[in-house]
Amino acid sequence: MNKLNDEQLSKILVQQSYLEEEVATVMLQRAKTRGLPLTTVLISEELLTKDLLGQAIAEYFRVPYADLNSLIPDESQVRAIPEKIAREYNLVIFSNTNGLLTFATDDPKNPKLIRELEDLAATTKAFENVEKIRVAYSLTEDIEALFTSYEVPLQQKLQVILSQPEVQIKQLIDEILSSAYESRATDIHLEPAAFAVVIRFRIDGMLHEMADITSDTYEKVVNRIKVLARLRLDEHQSIQDGSFSHDWHKKQYDLRVSFVPSLYGEKLALRILSQVVGGLGLDQIGLSETHQKLLADAAKKPFGMIVVSGPTGSGKSTTLYAVLSKVITPGLNIMTIEDPVEYRIKGATQVQVNKETGITFASGLRSLVRQDPDIILVGEIRDKDSAEIAVNAALTGHLLLSTFHANDASTVVPRMIDMGTEAFLLSSTLELIVSQRLVRKLCDACKVSYKANSKELEKQYGTTAKYLGKATTLYQAKGCKVCNFRGYKGRSAIFEMISVTKEMRELLLSKPSADEIRKLALKQGMISLFKDGIEKVKHGVTTLDEVLRVAQISD
Repeated sequence: MNKLNDEQLSKILVQQSYLEEEVATVMLQRAKTRGLPLTTVLISEELLTKDLLGQAIAEYFRVPYADLNSLIPDESQVRAIPEKIAREYNLVIFSNTNGLLTFATDDPKNPKLIRELEDLAATTKAFENVEKIRVAYSLTEDIEALFTSYEVPLQQKLQVILSQPEVQIKQLIDEILSSAYESRATDIHLEPAAFAVVIRFRIDGMLHEMADITSDTYEKVVNRIKVLARLRLDEHQSIQDGSFSHDWHKKQYDLRVSFVPSLYGEKLALRILSQVVGGLGLDQIGLSETHQKLLADAAKKPFGMIVVSGPTGSGKSTTLYAVLSKVITPGLNIMTIEDPVEYRIKGATQVQVNKETGITFASGLRSLVRQDPDIILVGEIRDKDSAEIAVNAALTGHLLLSTFHANDASTVVPRMIDMGTEAFLLSSTLELIVSQRLVRKLCDACKVSYKANSKELEKQYGTTAKYLGKATTLYQAKGCKVCNFRGYKGRSAIFEMISVTKEMRELLLSKPSADEIRKLALKQGMISLFKDGIEKVKHGVTTLDEVLRVAQISD
């Protein structure tokens, strides 16, 4: 029997009384809508823990359950299995004690597996004293998280390529890009310095130095990237922007290219854009139940504006796509205009800004309105023209979603008024103003709780410690192979939201300051960015250091 599909898993969970049939049906449909595995949805909805889910599937297969979170195999155990075999069968060694060798896989009934395991035990020195082989079940994501043990440092990979008699620049670039994908990087920076060119990846919002190459090699890399992005090869003293696509492991990635002249040569930055958005739900981006409800209620309105603010790289577009994924139905005409189109989303018509052909946010938005849309997503309100057209679109029966650069939710309105938008139009159209930041999440594989000492916290954080309230249990991660010993893996957003109530609309008519808007929003129950972050600290999502890195203390 092959690995379980979602329909089979749903039936098993009902048969074994882990879920009610009605609940299982709803969750299965939700998984299909979002394009996520059923296991991911069940865990995120807190209907089952990972342990219970793994145990249920193991019971069905009639094999033991190997909990790879409580007993993590070390690197030598993982690497004892050749990488090709490990990835083909999603296979790791769980334990090897007293002559009993236990393998963990997500497909324990694969008919080819036992023969492969017997061959491994007979031909691998590490298994010389094995008397018996046993197969256990583990969740797919827990197994794949351990495959980082096979990773080779980028510098080492590049040295192998550069040591060849004829250096293949295409192979070199492919290696840099594939390492970035494997590391979950969002950006790649190649930065010329006095004696070398440094390669850095932005992972979970932080830059990490990965390797360096010589200036001569970098010159060839630059020429190759310029050809791919259709940029001028003979131009080195001006800014150039472009893009190209790259295939890796049957997936296609879009890369946005930026060249900027610097003291030691052209600096290259590559932004990795996701091709397809699948399964992006409001519960997947860090929204509390209160914030989910505010956003969901605003998205149900037939017209009006939802504006998401924050600095570059704070996840604004991701939030808007999560909103779209919730409201998309065959009966709605949904259109977007973006620069660039960061995600492909099924069920929406997406338009790319192109200055060369005259498609700007303002001109494109004018055309979109004539296409009879129900919902419009504008990648960014950048100027007076795009702001006015967006507001008028919201006035004339469209639900409009957009991003806007502002420090917090309360500064959005004053900034738009300064841009030339009439206060009475904003008062009539705004439904919800969102501000957000991204914080790094503690690594689940090495996260542990600890008893917080109030005196030590006060010594470390000063008066800031008081915001933790009576919380005595906090969380930390020391670092492990899964997170490359950083202690963090992945990111979550923290939010603040201003719901535009009747009282708030009346205030907006008077062209209020940001302080006046914030004062009323707090009075009406707004949870600030900082306080939303504090709640995530208490729940073990992140740390106080991370929250303080991105949000100001506010009452």
